[in-house]
Amino acid sequence: MLINCVAYQNGVKLAEPSIEDISEYLKQPGCFVWVALRDATDAELDKMQEEFGLHDLAIEDARHGHQRPKIEEYGETLFVVMHLVEVVHPDLTVGEVSIFAGHNFILSVRNRSSRSLLGVRARCEREPELLRLGSGFVLYALMDAVVDLYFPVIDELESQLESIEEHLFDKGKALTNIAQLYELKRKSVVLKHAVLPLMEATGKLHGGRVPPVCTTTQEYFRDVYDHLTRINATIDAMRDTITTAILVCQSTVGIEQNVINKQLTAWAAIFAIATVFTGIWGMNFQHMPELQWGYGYPVALLIIIAACGFLYLRFKRSGWL
Repeated sequence: MLINCVAYQNGVKLAEPSIEDISEYLKQPGCFVWVALRDATDAELDKMQEEFGLHDLAIEDARHGHQRPKIEEYGETLFVVMHLVEVVHPDLTVGEVSIFAGHNFILSVRNRSSRSLLGVRARCEREPELLRLGSGFVLYALMDAVVDLYFPVIDELESQLESIEEHLFDKGKALTNIAQLYELKRKSVVLKHAVLPLMEATGKLHGGRVPPVCTTTQEYFRDVYDHLTRINATIDAMRDTITTAILVCQSTVGIEQNVINKQLTAWAAIFAIATVFTGIWGMNFQHMPELQWGYGYPVALLIIIAACGFLYLRFKRSGWL
């Protein structure tokens, strides 16, 4: 679906041409065309390839999607793939945006995502002196917008982690906490897969040899790289915290099992004493004087109760019961 198609000249909006008229505006000096598509059909991509002269392999990647975040050069055209990560409780959803950037055009194709990037266009149009830099600045603005969307995801994951940590030592919740921590770790891996490859690729857009499209905007891409570096460090720190929390929960499970074993052992010892006494007096030998004694039975019961009570108090003081 076509979202919009706008031609700009010297940083100012010139017109909203139809798809068929794009080639006419590409011929004008100081003019570039910005096209945005969402869930593009094969026919739409074929038309874009015809208008902008896009490489077959890049179009194939945009058509099939599910690509690893990357930045590739095809002649003078730059092809960028980024993941759009969104929090849709209780899970994360991953969309994708593919961007083609040439010296006089920019084409973005958004797939499997409800995130709107219309704010990027409005931001660029408010800064005509920067929009005058051409498609390189628009590429930066799109990448910056996508990277900024990662920060709310980080905040959400950190909030979930803090919520779990508050109940980390609650009795009987260790197994539940472990399940929640593993789910949180899985989400952090999803975000890691979106950030790390993009960070490595973005490092090639500033300093040294950069693609022609980015020669006038290297400093801006350094800012994107810094943001990705910070997000990646935060994810690593979060994953370390999650790993530590899982170890704590596992230790808590061991401690709880040890406490239960102590209690079972203590009660087993108490009942063992009672069993010993009843076993001795239950042998019914002929020459057991207490068998003929009138107070033998109540005294035997008192002895058993006293022995069990003594053991109970000893275990209670030692913390086993």
